[in-house]
Amino acid sequence: MDQLELLSAGAVKPGLANVIDTFQQKTGHKVGVTFATAPEIRKLISGAALDIVIAPPQLLDDLVKAGKVAGERVMVGRVGVGVMVREDAPLPKIATVNDLRQSLLEADSVVYNHASTGIYLEALFARLGIAAQLKTKTTRYPDAAAVLDHVGKGRGKEIGFGATTVIVEGKSKGLIFVGPLPVEIQNYTTYAAMMTADGVARDAAHEFLGYLATDMAKAILAEAGIQT
Repeated sequence: MDQLELLSAGAVKPGLANVIDTFQQKTGHKVGVTFATAPEIRKLISGAALDIVIAPPQLLDDLVKAGKVAGERVMVGRVGVGVMVREDAPLPKIATVNDLRQSLLEADSVVYNHASTGIYLEALFARLGIAAQLKTKTTRYPDAAAVLDHVGKGRGKEIGFGATTVIVEGKSKGLIFVGPLPVEIQNYTTYAAMMTADGVARDAAHEFLGYLATDMAKAILAEAGIQT
């Protein structure tokens, strides 16, 4: 039996890892998974033996055009952007857009990634008219893990941003999930799954896509903060 190989965006890791565990127990299939940012997925998909890719729809559209993925597309869910601080730091006010704006201006430093979340935040800060003020005190990393590590080991009034799912999972690293962005400026990234065009474990891949659409899988994803 061929092992099913997945390449997935990291933002859905907390829920997807549990879905994979349950799928393996129910079916006996072995599943290997690599989590990466959207830019990394573009690079990794060409050099790895993969059966399923989980990514934002726009990226999947590009991969379809490139002949890398094909067939049925199954929605996994959507993830919003959240705010984090280390556990001994003062909690910033983020209930309203003005609260968040003022908290960012008063922060000693701001940390976020270069992936989907970071791209959105960069545009958001420009819209809020604070991009210039934040530029000199902003640190960015390629992925969420590095952001969590930085904030957890930080000092002063430091504010970090990331996918809500990843921040909640980072509690063990000494982080506090302050809350999601205010609803008026919240940004959801949607994730979907597709089979690769040249995958080996095609039967198992079909079965996994079917399982993703079940109520059981959706409940597991929702428990991890992934809205389905």
